[in-house]
Amino acid sequence: MDDLDRNILGLLGADARMSVATLARRLKVARSTIQARLERLETTGIIAGYTLKLGEAARQGRLRASVLLTIEPRALAAVLTRLKAMSEVERVFTTSGRFDLLLQIAAPNTQVLDSLLDQIGGMTGVKSSESLIHLSTRIDRAV
Repeated sequence: MDDLDRNILGLLGADARMSVATLARRLKVARSTIQARLERLETTGIIAGYTLKLGEAARQGRLRASVLLTIEPRALAAVLTRLKAMSEVERVFTTSGRFDLLLQIAAPNTQVLDSLLDQIGGMTGVKSSESLIHLSTRIDRAV
């Protein structure tokens, strides 16, 4: 990946709907060059897809939380299967340190969030959980 590829990714990260013509104009290269680069970035898996990023207006009214889990040995696959079935679980990361998984979850209200946290904490194979409720977003550079 060279500087042109990084510049393409940077512009698409800010606006995934940007046309090939606009990318070419902004980066001062031929449209065919941008098209070829995009195809290569997609083929090699650097670009996995184009997506929608919700703004604050869409996220209002949704409670978000991070949940840290410690899992019993050999229970990870079963726990992941159950987490996958919960639509409120948006992302699951493996971690280093004293926790095994970090979950990002969202719920429409405190009752649903409370119930969800109880379900997760009570799963067979979950040794312990710690929940962090998100209050406000101060910096968001995620693409």
